[in-house]
Amino acid sequence: MANCSPQASIDSFCRVDAAAAGNVTGSTGTGGGGGATAAAAAGGALRPNRMDEGCAGAEDIEIYQGQASPLPSGVPAYKVDVVNRCLGGLDGDSGSVECAIAGIHVRCGWFSSVSLVDPSKFRRLGHDDCLLNDGRPLLGGETISFEYANSFKYDLSVRVATCVDPTAYP
Repeated sequence: MANCSPQASIDSFCRVDAAAAGNVTGSTGTGGGGGATAAAAAGGALRPNRMDEGCAGAEDIEIYQGQASPLPSGVPAYKVDVVNRCLGGLDGDSGSVECAIAGIHVRCGWFSSVSLVDPSKFRRLGHDDCLLNDGRPLLGGETISFEYANSFKYDLSVRVATCVDPTAYP
């Protein structure tokens, strides 16, 4: 399991870089932290290998994970925000349509939660394969959030995500 830093506060979030296969590459919300890479600490580009505009699939999906208020029983809880960071073309278009990403599968181990997670937002299909948003498109700039409770934080990273035409989905 990866943490941003040993001193991470309850409101800190760790940025999980999809291209780095689930490694924590920095922290946001606390002004940096012990786990930040040099590029992240220096305010470097989030997608240093991007060569063009438009949708890049899994590379555009970021997973942020941080602590939430524990359950009354004392079981730790975690808040997850999954963001489609694609902003579209550089010509000023909104980009939300050309940046639609669907079929987002997440590496999630044997994910389970003491508290119910809305299965339309996030559900485990099998070992190390969880589906986000029922497979439906996440438009450019959109975020989907959920909370789970377990004795430990799961290492979540994007496995597969596909750029799509959102009008093809009901």
